[in-house]
Amino acid sequence: MSGTNTASGRALGRLASMGARPHRWVVLVVLCTSLLLVALDSTILYVALPAVTEDLKPTSVELLWIGDAYPLVCASLLILFGTLGDRVGRRKILLLGYGLFGAASALAVVSDTAQVLIVARAFLGIGGAMIMPATLSILRDVFPDRHERAVAIGVWTAVAAVGAATGPVLGGFLVEHFWWGSVFLINIPLMLIMLPLCRVLVPESKGRSDGPWDLFGALLAALGVLGVVYGIKELGTKRDLLDAEAVLPFVVGLLLLFLFVRRQRRREHPLIDMKLFSRVAFSTSVGCIVIAMLALVGLELIAVQYLQLVLELSPLETGLRMLPLTFAAMTAGVLGSAVLRRFGPRAMVSSGFALTACAVLMLCAMGQQDKPWLLGLGFVLLGFGFQSTLFGAYESMLTEAPADDAGGAAAIGETSYQLGAGMGIALLGSVMNAAYAPGLGNVPGVSDGTSTAAGHSLGEAYQIAARLGGTAGDALREAARAAFVHGLHVTLVVSAVLLFVGAVAALRLPRRMECEAPEAPEVPAADDADVAAPRRASSRTESSASSAA
Repeated sequence: MSGTNTASGRALGRLASMGARPHRWVVLVVLCTSLLLVALDSTILYVALPAVTEDLKPTSVELLWIGDAYPLVCASLLILFGTLGDRVGRRKILLLGYGLFGAASALAVVSDTAQVLIVARAFLGIGGAMIMPATLSILRDVFPDRHERAVAIGVWTAVAAVGAATGPVLGGFLVEHFWWGSVFLINIPLMLIMLPLCRVLVPESKGRSDGPWDLFGALLAALGVLGVVYGIKELGTKRDLLDAEAVLPFVVGLLLLFLFVRRQRRREHPLIDMKLFSRVAFSTSVGCIVIAMLALVGLELIAVQYLQLVLELSPLETGLRMLPLTFAAMTAGVLGSAVLRRFGPRAMVSSGFALTACAVLMLCAMGQQDKPWLLGLGFVLLGFGFQSTLFGAYESMLTEAPADDAGGAAAIGETSYQLGAGMGIALLGSVMNAAYAPGLGNVPGVSDGTSTAAGHSLGEAYQIAARLGGTAGDALREAARAAFVHGLHVTLVVSAVLLFVGAVAALRLPRRMECEAPEAPEVPAADDADVAAPRRASSRTESSASSAA
């Protein structure tokens, strides 16, 4: 009789716990939906930029900031909100991020000037900085077993890639059927749904709370990242590499980051344990994320301009052309866990880099004429290789970090992602401009001043050509198209070189996927009900396993 009562008690305990803490795979769905919205917003504006330019008439600098404000602000604040979530609760930060993201989307919808839109994009970046590390650190907390966590990270990275890749498709559809503001309007009802859903289904999760939160250190990190990326962006727009407007913020940013690292090493309770970077797998994974984003995000923006301005595809057609990349990324995410278990992080990340570099070089065969099969095949290889690289790097990075530091580790990973993206737009955009502008010299019937103005961008060249009209306008338009294609080829080669560098760097990753502990017999009462206790034990085991490796 007592045995029956004990069994009944255990069953009731499991049911009660399940009611208090949903199944981990349900939590994964909610987290991935959150991530999807943020990832969509990072690229959904790309195909809407021509419509924004026509409506708001931004200057070339303002147009760059419309695109850059979101990733730059987001990158600068990830460490602040990631570590704050460890202290006060990751779900709290996630819910605040939802609210701000929705409010900023409403501001973007009603923007009537470029300046207002830039401010809205900056607030979207703040909301994204709250959401992105929270989703990844909660995932690390909910999935203590590495095999299951690898599957979850595969889904997580696939959703991020799908969101980024389908952004142009959705954006193209909305721009064609409504107006450019509709790309932000869709965020509002989705965030209104996500707020109560997350509040009910996602468990609260915290990391280490021993000692005060270092606000001053968080601000140092934020200003340092912002200064470095802003300086690089400005260097990309200056002909003089020693221009004070670009060099000064870059140097100041580096100095602030140096002070941040020095401060963290000396504090008893640092925001981020800098000893993490002494782990080869962790530091290499972070570097691989930066290189991957540096090589590809700026290239993606240029590719969208190529499809719309050179091939003259509509926004919706542009988005559809990028669907092969989406499907390839989804496939790589689904297969990622099995591939990682079979071949290990080193082979997976390095071969992913190499495959992506080969795909980029293949796209050098693109010209002024449309080659849909070449584009399709190139995008398939690009999506599969890129997603394999990110999956392997994220999984290795997150596994190396103790669960109590998941927020800080996730913030480092997401900062690397956003930092690489911002730097990629700046650096590859600079390479593109440097290769494009000289091609507009000595155009028949066009003055030097007009050629210089047309050299700012292909869109401006088309506008100037339309105003000129006649033979001179046609000549300028053709010269601009040819110069843009030449610049694209140069940019592709530079991107491929960066990717091959990443393939070599990835050789420092572990050869095999080592699990943190032997699989224990399944205990039904603790399987899905409460992962908090095994989380801390898993953290200790992982630390010893990584040290042994």
